This record gives sequence, structure tokens and C-alpha cells, in this order.
Amino acid sequence: MALHTGTFPATVMIRLPRGDRPTFNLTDGKVAQDAAGPYAVVGVVKDAGDDPDVTHGVTVLATARRGAVNSGVTFRAGEGVGTVTKPGLPVAPGEPAINPAPRAMITDALCDAAEELDVACDVDITISIPGGAEIALQTWNPRLGILGGLSILGTTGVVIPYSCSAWIHSIHRGVDVARHTGVMHIAGATGKTSEASVKAAFGLDDGALIDMGDFAGGLLKYLRRHPVPRLTIAGGFAKLTKLAQGALDLHSARSQVDFERLARVASGLGGDDIARQIRSANTAAEALDIATGLPLADVIAAQARSVALATLAGGVQVDVFVVDRKGERVGYAAP
Repeated sequence: MALHTGTFPATVMIRLPRGDRPTFNLTDGKVAQDAAGPYAVVGVVKDAGDDPDVTHGVTVLATARRGAVNSGVTFRAGEGVGTVTKPGLPVAPGEPAINPAPRAMITDALCDAAEELDVACDVDITISIPGGAEIALQTWNPRLGILGGLSILGTTGVVIPYSCSAWIHSIHRGVDVARHTGVMHIAGATGKTSEASVKAAFGLDDGALIDMGDFAGGLLKYLRRHPVPRLTIAGGFAKLTKLAQGALDLHSARSQVDFERLARVASGLGGDDIARQIRSANTAAEALDIATGLPLADVIAAQARSVALATLAGGVQVDVFVVDRKGERVGYAAP
């Protein structure tokens, strides 16, 4: 808006994917011109609340320039924002590390403003985080091949404070409610995508859905003492690979995908050449892509099911449902 009017509003209202419209205070507003033409830059301070986030308090800057006619919205990585250099992530190598959901939110906000101003939504956007390159060294970005800074992540636009005890308490209460309302089949999902997929696959009601997150052990150990007839564990390939390895806490800070083990599984399926490629894979998603044609996800599902059954020590039927990033089922182990 400032790029076209020269004036910044004091606050902005942003539409989130769920439809919420929170208001944000702005900082660092400036309209100027350089050799490339006029531009406007504005910032917002990241407030992570109770979440233990290394980016709490950073200033995130957005610089807008007019784009070429019919170019739409173009994204660029500024200071402190990383660039993807390896496959297996939601955006392609060479692209700024700005994930699809934030890109969609930014595009929606820009086009809303363009419509209000009666101008074309052809905008060149650069996202910057001063100091982000140093902060990124405290994250998994360097290992994932995201170089030069932080990633712009998210799916809902809302941060859920990461409190282990509170989350596990919520898991227990979800099991309690399900048992007390006569639910015979519950599903513990690692995230919203897998939850939506397993809900649709089995026609489950919301009361049967347990937001397990990374706490597979928190769910399984509670069900060992408070069983239900059937449990479906649903999640992405990376998370369930870690469960298959025996990890009960699936958070990246406490468990990692063992690519050597994954390669041995692929080799056992007759994919020796594929196994060699998996050993050097950057992410579990890339490993799964490499193994196209092999039932790798089915084997991981079966192994994860075995770990779950051993933890439960009987009394609960278990199946495991593996999804890709689009929510499509890629692996399954039946009860």
C-alpha cells in the first residue's frame, strides 16, 4: 500500500488460512528509491509467546517493488533468509526458503491490497531477517541445505506453544473422553495433514482424533494402562520412520531419521542401487521419492506398528497409516 500511496497504515490485518484476521503493529516503514526504482520496506517483530523459539524478538522485513506486467508475485530471499540448495523440501532448489503456506498468505495479502488500490497484483517481494544467518546456525537449516539464513515456515499462521507436559496431558484427556463416550477406534496423528487423511479414510468423528504430535510414547504408554479396542497411528514418512526405529519422541531435537537403516530396508526389498542413493539423501521425503516402485513406506509402517504393539504390551489392535505431504496414503500396515 505504501509503495503506491507513499503512506503506511499503523497496523495491518492479515487473513490466515483458517480465516482468522489478526492485527499486527508495524515497524521500520520507509518508502525510497534506488537504481532499480521505487520500493517500500516495512517490518514486524516476531513474538513467539511461550514457544521456545530462537527467532523470538527478531524483526522480519518485507520489501515491495513493482513487478513486471503480468508477472504476479515474485519472492526473493533477502539478508538472513535462506535459499534452498537440496531436494526433498517443500520448495525447489534455488528458491527462497519461504514455504508454500506463507507464500499463499503473502500473495493473498498483496492481492487484497492491490484490489483495494485498483492496481495490478504484480509485486516483487523480498523477505529479510537481520541477523538471521547467525540464528540459522542454531537450527537444522545448514544440514538440510538451506543456506544463508532462516526459513519462513508454517501452515496455519498460528503458533501453538510447545509445552511437553501440557501436550501430553491433552493427549491423555483426549483418550479419556474417547473411552468415556464409547469410541472404539481412535487415531493418533502427528500433524493436521495426516489427521485429515486418516479421518477421511476411516470416517472418524472428531472425538476419535488425538493430536499426538511428536509424543507417540505419551499416547502409547497411556493406552497401555487405559486401552481402547483399536488405534490407528497416522503420520508423515519421516516421523513414522523414527517410530519404526524405536523412537517414541519424534521431535527433531530428540530423534533423527537413520538413513543407513532406511537404506538397508530398501536393499532388503531388492533395491541395492536405490539403497546407495538413500544413504546420501537429504531428507526422508527425498528417500521416499528415490524408492519409488518399492514398498518402502509399507515396510516402515509395519515396523512402526511392531514398535507400537511392543509398547502397548497387548490389548489394542493397531494399524499404521503413512501419508505424503499432500496427505495421500503412501504406506499402510493393517491391524
